Amino acid sequence: MTGTIFMPVRSMAEWSARVESRTLRVGVVGLGYVGLPLTLLLSQDGFAVTGFDIDEAKVRALNAGQSYIHRITPEHIAAAQARGFRATREYAEIASVDAILICVPTPLYPDHTPDMRAVVATMESIAPHLRLGQLVVLESTTYPGTTEEIVVTTIERHGLQVQRAGGDPQSVEGVLVAFSPEREDPGNLTVPRRSVPKVVGGVDARATEAACALYGVVFARTVAMSSTAAAEMTKLLENIYRAVNIALINEMKQLCLHMGIDLWEVIAAAATKPFGFQPFYPGPGVGGHCIPVDPFYLTWKAKQFGFETKFIELAGEVNESMPAYVVQTTRRALEREGKLLKDARVLVLGVAYKRDVDDLRESPALTVMQLLLAAGAQVAYNDPYFPRVGTGRHYSIQMESTPLEQVRHFDCVLILTDHSAYDFRRIVAEAQLVIDSRNATRSIQSPKVVHC
Repeated sequence: MTGTIFMPVRSMAEWSARVESRTLRVGVVGLGYVGLPLTLLLSQDGFAVTGFDIDEAKVRALNAGQSYIHRITPEHIAAAQARGFRATREYAEIASVDAILICVPTPLYPDHTPDMRAVVATMESIAPHLRLGQLVVLESTTYPGTTEEIVVTTIERHGLQVQRAGGDPQSVEGVLVAFSPEREDPGNLTVPRRSVPKVVGGVDARATEAACALYGVVFARTVAMSSTAAAEMTKLLENIYRAVNIALINEMKQLCLHMGIDLWEVIAAAATKPFGFQPFYPGPGVGGHCIPVDPFYLTWKAKQFGFETKFIELAGEVNESMPAYVVQTTRRALEREGKLLKDARVLVLGVAYKRDVDDLRESPALTVMQLLLAAGAQVAYNDPYFPRVGTGRHYSIQMESTPLEQVRHFDCVLILTDHSAYDFRRIVAEAQLVIDSRNATRSIQSPKVVHC
């Protein structure tokens, strides 16, 4: 890239022209479950994309035409490479692109406060290489105010002007900054990524327009917001809505079990109402990057305004209590069989956070496994997507997947993720005892099955 001359964008008309002609160069920072699929969408629409990641193994794999995400094949990578895609760890190459889309993790610290280290480190890495006329978009889920407090502040601290309202509305005289929340749903095969509307909020109208022009090529619809904070809050509302309703249904599940009522039958009946009801389903907890995390981002930010989000915090407590509830149910079921949880042989089915995905982020199954191990159980697992589970942010399992042929040798089989690859009828037939947290055995009548 040394010696290459890059002409900065000076007007909105020029930006639109580069988008339409596909001469706009795009950089995607963070090539994980959000960044890599976005890279492929942009590439499919004719953009030359440079991917940035600090993980040398990911960069090496992608440049060798390999994929580390189950639903993305080597053929997808090869097609992107044919259109100019390459991956790098060299942030100096940020200067060679026109748009920078940031898709890095935003997890929680153990005390449930936002861990913004990846966003901060990314901005510190790219800011020295930014130039006027570029567009910087943060896609990482976060609290309202992040784009201004971290992205804008870092750019300005490095001596560059961020484009704000005022002056000629058609000229570009600074760095354009926006927020556009990712809306990935791993494993969703019914709604194409392109059909999911893209929410965009810029620091000023030009940033919003520029981001909408780029995303509008990839997505069927863009939704322009009045500010970055409004766009940031939109993402939190979407996932807190889900978190609260999942907490409600998890609590209902426990009550219905006490009352001898089939909650799944109740949900199916309630879902026949053509208005005012959307079905949610219980499980062993909540997983993935968003639902277990987003509520705490907002409760943390709310405290800065002297506001206590009691409803949201209660939902978080209910969802976080579910792994312990599953373990307690397992304990009682074993005791009814004359066995103790301590030293019991327990086979966990599914460690991914949801069905048919190769994603361990915040998976409640990992928490259940650690609780079982702490109680003295002999724990093994099976998951077709994970031949081995090692160490992550909140877990250290260090196990290899156990073949399903060994089901009969365990005192208990605990269904935590209902992958479609599982033959549950055969599993129930061969198992000594089955604890089902996903209603995966709903069509199987057997005294061996305990629902939780």
